[in-house]
Amino acid sequence: MRVLAALSGGVDSSVAALLLREQGHEVVGVFMRNGVAGKSAQEKSCCSASDARDAAVVADRLGIPFYAVDYAAEFGALMDHFAAEYRRGRTPNPCVLCNTQLKFGQLFALAADVGAEAVATGHYARVEDGVMRTAVDLDKDQTYYLFGIDRAALQRTRFPLGGMKKAEVRERAAAAGLPTAAKAESMEICFVTSGDYRDVVRSRGGGGQPGRFVDAAGRELGRHDGVDGFTIGQRRGLPALGTPHYVAAIDAASGDVLLATRDHLARAVAVVRGASWLAPEPPPGSVLAASVKVRARQTPVAAELRVAAGGLVEVGFAVPVQAITPGQAAVFYDGDRVLGGGWLD
Repeated sequence: MRVLAALSGGVDSSVAALLLREQGHEVVGVFMRNGVAGKSAQEKSCCSASDARDAAVVADRLGIPFYAVDYAAEFGALMDHFAAEYRRGRTPNPCVLCNTQLKFGQLFALAADVGAEAVATGHYARVEDGVMRTAVDLDKDQTYYLFGIDRAALQRTRFPLGGMKKAEVRERAAAAGLPTAAKAESMEICFVTSGDYRDVVRSRGGGGQPGRFVDAAGRELGRHDGVDGFTIGQRRGLPALGTPHYVAAIDAASGDVLLATRDHLARAVAVVRGASWLAPEPPPGSVLAASVKVRARQTPVAAELRVAAGGLVEVGFAVPVQAITPGQAAVFYDGDRVLGGGWLD
């Protein structure tokens, strides 16, 4: 089978391509350029020129064809959305959108161009008989970022690392003499090269509405220079109030940022919009038992899903969840199976 493998220049995608080749597949490598470069040597995008070089060297070492494709315009639209969400007082998750709209959306188009029957990435996830499941290495599981993949495309999606631990991946890379074997992981958003996401927000349309810090009674506790600098549950950068306070709500129109103590951050109900289903889509009116993540590194929490029309889902948690954040993803699970997910409202 001919497989199009995304090569990011990191160890995971390198070993994914290695394993596919060892399994007898005809592998074609592709690097997706995002068009972003840091202003200094200390500012680095995970899709940088050095990563492109590393991906090309890996492809050469594996003896596979390699292409580098420019997606600067598509990444630019993603960055515009990112900035606009912060100005709305929301906290976007660009990695989910990138996987849905860019990586997998564009990979399947490229696969058609090169005659590939499947696409593969170095994500830690599993697909078995058209069903997405969590990775064996739960510490590295990335299914939270993958719920938006088209269900029909799962039959043509490969995640070769889904059954491996990270240490095994590095061992395989070293044994194969791949130059990425000891390469450090990139944990940041790829287009935030300076380390401060506000630089992106303010360079793409300006910052959010300035305003007040307030308490639940509406009393002013201080001032800030833009709602784009805050997210639900944030503690740093707030006025000193004697006891720890956190951002509990953001009103983008007025600029008011509500501060509260930690015990006021818990919520038992969340509203999810734009639901996408990897399991067969339940009809409106359905009530499902599931476990739900509202953050990538969170342990799933038992919940009841009430499905409405138009991609709306009300999530009732068995125990209240801290700092539910509008703009982030909520992902639904049944054991290790990924049912789907959507966007917290």
